Amino acid sequence: MSRKKVGIYLFDDVEVLDFAGPYEVFSTTQLEDGTKPFEVITLSQNGGLISAANGLRVETEKTIQAAPQLDLLIIPGGRGATENELHKQDVISYIKQQHKETEILASVCTGAFLLAEAGLLEGKKATTHKGSLDKLKEAYPQVNVQRNVKFVDEGEVLTAAGISAGIELSLHIVARLYGEETMIKTADYMEYDLQKRS
Repeated sequence: MSRKKVGIYLFDDVEVLDFAGPYEVFSTTQLEDGTKPFEVITLSQNGGLISAANGLRVETEKTIQAAPQLDLLIIPGGRGATENELHKQDVISYIKQQHKETEILASVCTGAFLLAEAGLLEGKKATTHKGSLDKLKEAYPQVNVQRNVKFVDEGEVLTAAGISAGIELSLHIVARLYGEETMIKTADYMEYDLQKRS
């Protein structure tokens, strides 16, 4: 079985749990026969080190230009998403292109703004961090902003609410691709309480 490639896009001032939660879920998922169905790589605009929120330094593996063909792309949020990445045309163009090429494109927290800027949420339901819901609606009135949900699944495009909701989103993707039992086992390994799922 070929492993699905998951790319997680990182940038300066990215919220740590926005990307670390999904990274943990996809990295630890195992199927019944013990195989790991996902290969997770980190991407950034220029490769190398990024400085995440609160100063955590992370060495990314690939530039977006040198990234392999992905099956899933995760766009986390954080201050850097709305203050910097949103205004980088090559990043927005990369996201648009990945929408055509990947099986699943997902955002966590304010990463939804990048998907909206790329035109991928027009006429779709979407969510983001609870503190940014009004801003998303104001900036992108064509988006059907959802409140009081952990994530929204619109097929090939998914969005999660703030920070820890990225874990919920990722577990949902595991269930969608490999079944509820695999998702439950992954959550159990992580000691993540599925009773909190909404």
